[in-house]
Amino acid sequence: MGKLTKNNNTYVHKNSGVCSSAVEFEVEDNHLKNVHFIGGCNGNTTGIGRLVEGMEIHDVIRRLEGVRCGMRPTSCPDQLATALKAYLAE
Repeated sequence: MGKLTKNNNTYVHKNSGVCSSAVEFEVEDNHLKNVHFIGGCNGNTTGIGRLVEGMEIHDVIRRLEGVRCGMRPTSCPDQLATALKAYLAE
């Protein structure tokens, strides 16, 4: 599992098992803001960030948790769900 750190208002999750190295996000009133993946498939990760913008954290986790990338046991969307679960556990 990756590691979650905080830099000012931005949370950074170091991803594991996927092409993107990390995902950055902000949370305001339990809703996601400014979701950006570092690396990975730019079109897909940008699309994921735009789709979840403004969504409630629990809804994002429910929709993305368990999504796999090919034969990998995880994916960039799944890593975002993992990051959000780590955020909630803080």
